[in-house]
Amino acid sequence: KKLREQSLNTKPSISSERAALLTEFYKSDRAKKVSNPVKRALAFKYILENKSICINKGELIVGERGPTPRATPTYPEITIHSLNDLDILNSREKTSYSVNEDTKKLYEKDIIPFWKGQSIRDRIFEEVSDEWKAAFEAGIFTEFMEQRAPGHTVLGGKIYKNGLLDIKAEIRESIQNLDFLTDPEAYEKREELKALDICADALIHFAQRHAEEVSKLAKKEKRPERKKELEKIASICSHVPAHAPQDLWEALQYYWFVHLGVITELNGWDSFNPGRLDQHLYP
Repeated sequence: KKLREQSLNTKPSISSERAALLTEFYKSDRAKKVSNPVKRALAFKYILENKSICINKGELIVGERGPTPRATPTYPEITIHSLNDLDILNSREKTSYSVNEDTKKLYEKDIIPFWKGQSIRDRIFEEVSDEWKAAFEAGIFTEFMEQRAPGHTVLGGKIYKNGLLDIKAEIRESIQNLDFLTDPEAYEKREELKALDICADALIHFAQRHAEEVSKLAKKEKRPERKKELEKIASICSHVPAHAPQDLWEALQYYWFVHLGVITELNGWDSFNPGRLDQHLYP
């Protein structure tokens, strides 16, 4: 009941944490001299290594998209919010998001200057004709993924039978089987596979960070029942997603880590879903 009330009563906010971390990464040497798939995977890894870990009181499935409940990250590599955009988000009557002054200052000083001309939206608008822009401004069409990544993705049942360590083994085998002599796409395939491997490691480490934080809370917890719950959660986060889930609780936590990974890597318009969860979790 308390978690539901928290979800309903907490005002949505804009978090600049992801934008700041992504910008830090792309400014660094780590973003240089690697293929685009590997670069994106390393950016994802950097975010999950450094984003805040939020454990809410009483919850049994852990992990938040932002540093606090209902805190929504931004994606400057796709589209850059102007200071006016942030003011509108903060003040509009319907579906508003609180935007603090620190976020506005960060955008003005770092985010907007770095990503201006580099975001997907900016690059699209550089290529289209004036007639196309006029039609867009007139409202003939309003959405062409200028501010989001492709979404409407349904997860299959693979994660409920395989841990990410199992999937990493499949990736290694696929790399070993590449034919660089006869397949002209072998290099591109290898880079994609390397990126997948990095992302798997990133999500495993992200779960371990949760396990460590929950373990700290368990040591401080005075109530026996909640202490036992926290110890169980820490154990679960140490097991999944590295390994296949052993029970319903682990399966749900595994899915939630995957979900957080997907919507942290890019903004899929929140349309990533677990698919036939009833069938996947049926005993």
